[in-house]
Amino acid sequence: MVPPPPTNKPHVCLSTFLIMSSMALIDAYLVEQNHGPRKIGICIMVMVGDICFLIVLRYVAVWVGAEVRTAKRGYAMILWFLYIFVLEIKVYFVYQNYKADRKSLDALARKALTLLLSICIPVLFVVLVAIDHMEYVRAFKKREEIRNRLFWVVVDLLDILDIQANLWEPQKKGLPLWAEGLMFFYCYILLLVLPCVSLSEISMQGINIVPHKMLLYPILSLVTINIITIFIRGGNMLLYRDARVSGILIGKNVLAIILKTCSFVQYRRQLQN
Repeated sequence: MVPPPPTNKPHVCLSTFLIMSSMALIDAYLVEQNHGPRKIGICIMVMVGDICFLIVLRYVAVWVGAEVRTAKRGYAMILWFLYIFVLEIKVYFVYQNYKADRKSLDALARKALTLLLSICIPVLFVVLVAIDHMEYVRAFKKREEIRNRLFWVVVDLLDILDIQANLWEPQKKGLPLWAEGLMFFYCYILLLVLPCVSLSEISMQGINIVPHKMLLYPILSLVTINIITIFIRGGNMLLYRDARVSGILIGKNVLAIILKTCSFVQYRRQLQN
């Protein structure tokens, strides 16, 4: 089947640029972490992989551009899943290289990796949602309510990335191997699934979208992020004396639990009335 012409070429170009530029920067980390003949081999491998990914991206991005003004976000979910699936594999190898070379204490490069992921991943999600292109949402109040709900998704993405970044940023005492692996792949799964859940809610609601009925993502994030990450950070702080644990994000999750609980109670009362 021939892909339809994109209804929004700037949207296609922006999403493609964000994806390929972030991939290229992670590739630069992988190449620089290797030396000698191995460096050339890694460079060839990542170039071939990026070319193959770009071929797939060329078709998926066009379909994403074609649905951007509609109530559907099916291809946006596919694009997000492909992007995170490939990107996190590369990040895993970067993290393993840092772990193997403990003598390399380039804190600036490690912080830059965290900053790169913290910008590219949330920005791509906002681009794929494309609230300002939802022509069927004409009411300003409804559009702002959707925007506020999606803001929580962005904050949750940053929360997940903060936990994952603790694995490669400089640390005095490393976590046990099983704990590091569990933390990385738990964050990996959340990055893959939760934004797709948010996008699917938009698709399922359709043109008659009602933001206060979008409850699936808030419930999942309440359990998987707001509650579980408190235990993860608390365990790292109490058991392993990890001084890098963010007290601010623990406070954010406590506040989110309170606000979401109040919202669920109010919504249930409205249904009963």
